[in-house]
Amino acid sequence: MPLHTKPSINLRRQGIYLLPNLFTLAALFGGFYAIVQAMNGHFEQAALAIFAAMILDGLDGRVARMTHTQSEFGAQFDSLSDMVSFGVAPALVMYSWGLSNFGKLGWAVAFIYCAGAALRLARFNTNIAVVDKRFFQGLPSPAAAALVAGLVWINIEYHDDLSPLAELLPYTALFFTLFAGLTMVSNVPYWSFKELHMRKTVPFVSLLIATLVLVIGASRPALVLFSFFICYAASGYLYWLWRLIKKQPKQPPN
Repeated sequence: MPLHTKPSINLRRQGIYLLPNLFTLAALFGGFYAIVQAMNGHFEQAALAIFAAMILDGLDGRVARMTHTQSEFGAQFDSLSDMVSFGVAPALVMYSWGLSNFGKLGWAVAFIYCAGAALRLARFNTNIAVVDKRFFQGLPSPAAAALVAGLVWINIEYHDDLSPLAELLPYTALFFTLFAGLTMVSNVPYWSFKELHMRKTVPFVSLLIATLVLVIGASRPALVLFSFFICYAASGYLYWLWRLIKKQPKQPPN
């Protein structure tokens, strides 16, 4: 009897260990699928694949912590997956969609974004034990990818409404890609949401606000997600400016 029990326990443990890495693999596939769809000119599907990769990337770590299956392999695999899904894929999608007409400038800006994602991930991996866990140093690569993919998605979703601004669209794409790439390697602090406790009691009005946000988000997902990540990208600079002003010495009264 024990001879049959022991292998079953080992198989169960191996399955649990594989679970978070399967989420990471699915996120990697999302990035790969985004590249394939961009090559075929299906940019909306490419943008949606990047957002799907973001969701899966957020789940793999939580699943690993819930099942106590964290490992160095999982951490390295997650970082490599992030490089594809939030570094290479957004750069290629944006280049194919809005930067290719700029020639050398277009692919140079796309490469700046790609390099920024690589440097951001490398810095995160090396500084993970020494930085303030309440804040990220620089814009996280999933948020940067959301800015780029969100711009593609919202312009396709609201193409008719934005048609008067069609001439400005390539320059907007250029700005967003460059901004996201440089902000990833900046020292601008961004809230990590790691102090957000879901088990903590909140006022009833908070539930009503959350319900309203979910309803609006379900009806206009492109607009809500893009607006959220624009606000998040701006929040780091606003917080950095506020800290800078706060540190300035006060002038003595005359």
